[in-house]
This record gives sequence, C-alpha cells and structure tokens, in this order.
Amino acid sequence: MQRLKITGMTPPERSAASTLPIDTLEALRASVQAGLPRAIAELSDLVRIPSVSWDGFDATHVQASAERTAELLRDLDVFDTVMVDRAPGPDGVLGQPAVLARRAPVAGHPTVLLYAHHDVQPPGADSDWSSPPFEPTLRGDRLYARGVADDKAGVMAHVAAIRALVDTSGPPQLGLVVFIEGEEEFGSRSFGALLERHRELLAADVIVVADSDNWTVDTPSLTVGLRGNATFSLTVSTLEHASHSGMYGGAVPDAMLATIALLATLHDAEGSVAVAGLRSHEQEVPSIPEQRLRDEAGLLEGVTPIGRGELLHRLWSQPSITVTGIDAPSVQNASNTLAPSITVKISARVAPGQAAAEAFAAIEKHLRAHAPFGAHLAFGSIDLGEPFLVDASGWAVDEALAAMTYAWQAEPVLAGVGGSIPFIAQLAESFPDAQVLVTGVEDPHTRAHSPDESLHLGVFRRAILTEAVLLTRIQQHRVH
Repeated sequence: MQRLKITGMTPPERSAASTLPIDTLEALRASVQAGLPRAIAELSDLVRIPSVSWDGFDATHVQASAERTAELLRDLDVFDTVMVDRAPGPDGVLGQPAVLARRAPVAGHPTVLLYAHHDVQPPGADSDWSSPPFEPTLRGDRLYARGVADDKAGVMAHVAAIRALVDTSGPPQLGLVVFIEGEEEFGSRSFGALLERHRELLAADVIVVADSDNWTVDTPSLTVGLRGNATFSLTVSTLEHASHSGMYGGAVPDAMLATIALLATLHDAEGSVAVAGLRSHEQEVPSIPEQRLRDEAGLLEGVTPIGRGELLHRLWSQPSITVTGIDAPSVQNASNTLAPSITVKISARVAPGQAAAEAFAAIEKHLRAHAPFGAHLAFGSIDLGEPFLVDASGWAVDEALAAMTYAWQAEPVLAGVGGSIPFIAQLAESFPDAQVLVTGVEDPHTRAHSPDESLHLGVFRRAILTEAVLLTRIQQHRVH
C-alpha cells in the first residue's frame, strides 16, 4: 500500500490487519452489488428533500430529512434506539435536528460510530445547474444533485453497509452507533451540546466519518490531515454617509477603495498568504502534475496557480485566505457615490498544528495594522474550527486500508484535505481513546458546494463495500 509519510504520525512498524475468508468477502461484494439499486433509489428520495440548514431557508425541510433518515435506520431493524434530537448552540439558539441510533455490542466486541450529515449547502441559482439541483439526474456514471455526494451518499453508505453486514453475517456482534448531523454545513453549532447530552449513547471504540473524498475515481484514500477554519465578516468604514464621487472623489477615501487596498495586503505577489503569525505544517507530500490541479479546479487558460512549494503542500499544509462574499452596490444599482461602508466575508483555512483562535488573532492583528487611510474596522460572525491530524498508528487504520484495497482493487493513499471538518477535533476530544477514520464518497470531480455537484456511482458502490468489509473486520476484534 502507498503510505504517505506525515511527520510525527506514521510509525516505523505497523501491525498486520486481520484476514477474512474469501467466501465472506465475495458474499459481501455480492450483497452490496444486489443492494445498489435500492441504495441509489433511497439516496435519490433523500436528495429530493432540500435540507439546507442555513438561516433564511425553510427549516421544515431539514426536519423532514432527519425524519426520513431516522426511518431508514429503523427499517434496518438492528438498533435498540433511534431518535431525532435538537440541541442549542453556544448562542442559545436551537440547532437543526440530528439523528442518533445505537445498538449495544455483544460482550467483548468493539463499538463503531458511523458519522455523516443530512443537511446540504444552498443550491445557488438554478440557472447555474445543468439540471434542477434537487432532482437527481443521471448522466453517464454520475448522479447530479445538491447534497448527493456531500453528504447524503455518506448517510446511505452507512445504511447500505449495515444491510450487507446483516445479510452476510446475521445480527451484528459489534456495537453500532449512527450519528447523522443536521447542521454540518452551517458550522455544527449545536454539535458540542449534542455530544454532551448523548455522551453515553455515542461512546465508541472506532469512529468512521464518511465526509471526505478519494484520490481518484479508481483510487481510494483515507484522510489523515484536515485544515481548520476561521471565518468572519469584516466591515470597513470611512464615511458617516455616502457622498457624491464627483464632488469629493480624489480627496476623500471611500470604503470600497479602503477595502480593496486592505484585502490586497493579505497576499504577496505570488499569491501566498502574507500574514505574520500564520504557520504551515511541515510534512512530505507526493508531487502531482499542475495539469491535474488545472483540470480539477477548472483554471482558465493562462491563469497560473498561486503560492509556493509542492501543490499538495499548498492545499493540505499551508494556510489560505479567501474572500467569499462582498456586500456592496451591484453594478446595476451603482450610482456616482463614495460608499461609506463595505462588508466582506473572509474564509481562512488553518494549517494542522495551529489553533484556529491563534490564526484568527493573527489575521485580525494584520488587518488592523494595515487599515488604509485610518479606516474603521468591525469584525463579526466569527466562526472557528480546529484542524486535525489523524493518529494513523492504530489497528483500525490497518483494517480500513485493507478493506479499501479489497473493495477498490487498488492501493489506497493516506491523504490530507484542504477543506475543514472541525467537529472531528471535538469528537476526538470527547472520546480520546477512540480511533478516528475519515473516509468518503467524493472524488476530485464531485464539485461539492458548487453547481452540478455529483456522485460517481462506481465510487459509491466501492465506498459501501469498503465499509461493509471494514465492519466485518472490526467485528473480529475484541476489547477489554
């Protein structure tokens, strides 16, 4: 198997994974294949529920999605309890509904927690999609819809894998916990409260988070590094009120000018982050051709990548800062006016090894120090998520890599991810003895969060088989 050396994480020796009889493996493969049409149909029904968890969207859809997810889990007829619950976030506002289920283990067998989320990102403009965003549409070997991969396919991978386990092995001997969150796309604000309220129910020896991607559509990966995030709004003000640009332009600094000048200080001429105090994580990464980055990201002809160092080091191990939104007069409504205030949304990614609060403090200090023309700055909607490095030394990692090798018939890759899944750090803190495995159903062409999000059905089938084999392997282990 290909093993990426990640500083401080990969031990020099590893224990061998357990083995399964070939007839058991082939029975799992046949069961997953036979159940695939049902899994795709149930996934399609789930995707038709527009469960956007953001403020301003109909929360009844998120509730309906949770109820449908709970129904899928109850229909498995393996859980002692299945519930839908909501908890307040730090601001006291009740969060979106999560689905929780548990089956107690037979004495001596480990317990596995399976995580995914049923909420989705906003679809954006329908005109940006090739087909309606909440109507699953098959084109070639990909199913297109909002949430079809991120992360309702993760939900269905858990359901279908449990079906295959029961079909081939009978009632599970291992303990099973399922936690399907309802607001991951909105910052997991009530996640901590749910963990605290249901700590006993959620306790597990192994945690499988099905919310990441794969190296290619033919090569699986196990995610072992995730960047954190620091997102916030920034309002730049220079005037008490709007003024005529012809009468005062050239002498009076408008907020748009100040905002543009300030944002430009966040990066150097090569596009690398230029904020003192933001750190990178030193690790070895494989080289990839620039053309792969261009193809997957959709770089236009003549547009160059930004930053320095190996491409994957920039994506996995270096900080990044992106302006994701601007509240300003539209071109259609623009008048000859000096804008008094401009608000922007900034999304920073934090390299593994640095606390999100430390990173935000560095960015805030930089912005205040570089505010041009004495512009006034106001910060709001601060949302922090911690980066995470998976401990790859446990037996569960070996079992996962062995399961991937069989299911995909390809050597898996230990990979970092440029995106963030902040709640994993919370899970690890709540259950410090649990081994964490970050898997997924996405691939480099999934376009999660973007128009024309899609799921490769071959990846979906192999992800289900991977988890079914993994659960069967884990069932062979004993815990004290």
